[in-house]
Amino acid sequence: MAKKKPASLSCVTMTELVLPNDTNTLSNLMGGRLLHWMDIVSAIAAQKHSNRIVVTASVDNVSFSKPIPLGSVVTLNARVTRSFNSSIEVYIEVWAENIPSGEKIYSNTAFFTFVAVDQSSKPIDVNEVIPETDKEKELYDGALRRRQLRLVLAKRMKPEDANELKSLFKLD
Repeated sequence: MAKKKPASLSCVTMTELVLPNDTNTLSNLMGGRLLHWMDIVSAIAAQKHSNRIVVTASVDNVSFSKPIPLGSVVTLNARVTRSFNSSIEVYIEVWAENIPSGEKIYSNTAFFTFVAVDQSSKPIDVNEVIPETDKEKELYDGALRRRQLRLVLAKRMKPEDANELKSLFKLD
């Protein structure tokens, strides 16, 4: 049986500086570079939670709401929201700061899902998550619906079997 582990123990913060090699022709951070950083920070959070090697299973919708200009300091906060057998959902928030002006902008959020694997690359059970704060409880409660949506979109679950989604839309 998997152990229970507080979500707060599986939080990771990573800071990066946007350099010229990270930018597009408009001198803004390239989306692919941001996704790379998000994948790294969220994988670290999932590994801390599971104490195992993890592989990226899915990335939910990522909207690029505000450009992040050259020279910005980017802070990525990742936290494990819930685990299911061998999979781990991680929520990432991205902030950008212009140090000289002190201006901070909220740029992106996303959910990444990882699968913990053993030495033979086979999925392995992971610790359960214990949400403690109101925010952790909100993310935990929504994780099952997000998981069912991912599975339906990947054609790994029939829509009629997605009970949490059906109840959300009162389709029972």
